[in-house]
Amino acid sequence: MASKENDDIYNEFYEKVNMTPSELEKWLETEESKSSGQGSENGQSIGYKSGKKIIKIKRTKKENLKEVDYKHMSKVNSYIARHSAQKPEGDISKTTWRYSLKNWGFDPLKNK
Repeated sequence: MASKENDDIYNEFYEKVNMTPSELEKWLETEESKSSGQGSENGQSIGYKSGKKIIKIKRTKKENLKEVDYKHMSKVNSYIARHSAQKPEGDISKTTWRYSLKNWGFDPLKNK
């Protein structure tokens, strides 16, 4: 990927992912996190695994990020945009919709 494209992906990622690595780590340890999202092998959801990757990415200096990291950031950006557009009606504080987004590093109730 071109450097400009990676810069755009990086900037969008840091705009969308509004949870810190420590907030995300704490969230991923909750039952709500573990029980939301599409399942995959060994009982961990795709979003849960994504959250683990997001923590590593956010703890890596930009100059040390690899192409695989940019691919994952792009996937996160797309997921957050797509899933945010499916916001349910009413109070979202205890919905699997919100829990799934939090697994991907975005809490729709943060900074409101």
